[in-house]
Amino acid sequence: MADSSGTDAYAVLVYRQDAQWQLGVLPDAVNDDLEALIAAVRQQPGENGAFAMVNVADEFFVVVRVQMGRVRLLLSDVTAAVAWGLAVQVLEHLDLDVPGDDDLEEVWPAGDLGVFDDLGLDEMEMGAILSDVDAYADEMLSALARRLGFSEPFERVVDALVG
Repeated sequence: MADSSGTDAYAVLVYRQDAQWQLGVLPDAVNDDLEALIAAVRQQPGENGAFAMVNVADEFFVVVRVQMGRVRLLLSDVTAAVAWGLAVQVLEHLDLDVPGDDDLEEVWPAGDLGVFDDLGLDEMEMGAILSDVDAYADEMLSALARRLGFSEPFERVVDALVG
């Protein structure tokens, strides 16, 4: 399996406090450990829960959202589980099988497509973002940040991480 630590992955933490979006970066040590990601997100404040948006090598992304104790997960591409441990952990948490060799022709998401319904991004719009097979994970995450209303701070955080 490929290693998703270090410069291959980054996790941006997002929550709303006093009607303002707050963004930060989670430590590299949690980027490839789903339980550590969940624990880190769970510790954050937030009016509607907090979430992490994890970009792994621009190949796929994971959203980890904790709302009132409930963990909600979204994996942008199940086929990532063939090469990446974090994707395997997400599928295991969702009680889904890792795709076999016959299932690698198509890219499809797994998990909660309605993870941001309460923030105005419904399943259909999420599906449209995820169905762009030409978009890299960072581009999809930028589209999500733009649609959810925190594009500028998101781009600043990401630029500082990868710049």
